[in-house]
Amino acid sequence: MAKCDRSRRAVPRPFLKWVGGKRQLLPELEALLPRRFDHYFEPFVGGAALFFHLQPDNATLSDANAELVDCYTAVRDGVDALVRELRRHVYDQDYYYAMRAWDSAGAPLHQRAGRTIYLNRTGFNGLYRVNRSGKFNVPFGRYTNPVICDEENLQGCSRVLQGVALVHEDFEAAADRARAGDFVYFDPPYVPLTPTASFTSYVADGFGLADQERLAALFRRLSERGVQVMLSNSDTPLVRELYAGFHLEEVQARRNVNAKASKRGAVGELVVCSDYPRRGAAARGVVRAMRPISRVQARP
Repeated sequence: MAKCDRSRRAVPRPFLKWVGGKRQLLPELEALLPRRFDHYFEPFVGGAALFFHLQPDNATLSDANAELVDCYTAVRDGVDALVRELRRHVYDQDYYYAMRAWDSAGAPLHQRAGRTIYLNRTGFNGLYRVNRSGKFNVPFGRYTNPVICDEENLQGCSRVLQGVALVHEDFEAAADRARAGDFVYFDPPYVPLTPTASFTSYVADGFGLADQERLAALFRRLSERGVQVMLSNSDTPLVRELYAGFHLEEVQARRNVNAKASKRGAVGELVVCSDYPRRGAAARGVVRAMRPISRVQARP
């Protein structure tokens, strides 16, 4: 049976490993945040490292990946059942491939979410990837003692998620709810640095050039109507062209996706900011929303 880590943490960490996760960049991102905002939107939720760090009073988390949204919903609404489910899972190669092959579509929410979290914690490098048929196809990962059920952290994540709107939808529909004074953070699948470096298949249709262009147009549209917008992406000529005219901050992030450890290391990324007062390098503490938001339901 899976062993649960009960160590206590003041701030919960992302309960999912996620390619491009932002925990290591939190100091840089915090310095670039708006000084104040009303409602927090994150349309590519991923591991939600920035959300868990900020713990905003009013927030909407969304994603086009239904399995991912199911995980957050299970943590928010049924964490005890989810913990019991995760305790059943074992770290074993044959068991992993059996779980990967299992079609959980008709299963209860805690079982669907438990499968996703289990595969995430025990698959290769925490990668989430599906084929064109929408089937998860990441191989078994080699770990010394993977923590499948981090109970204390899951409980902490559940507390932070209470009252948060969780929505399964396209990024454009999600962000279009934002109004002047709100803050939208986009952390999309990145523009590939090389033709073979793409890890954009977190949904069956992928995330290609047309999507990147649509996202850039949305970024400009939101900025023009007074929404405070920040975006992370790879430092490439395309990204610089798409977001020309906005503040571009260069950051270095360590990425561990490559199968060969020798090819892992720091890579250049860009953080794009619209025109808003930023907190600055000395920023500390937690950003809180300024007022209750009634236009977004807490239980969509």
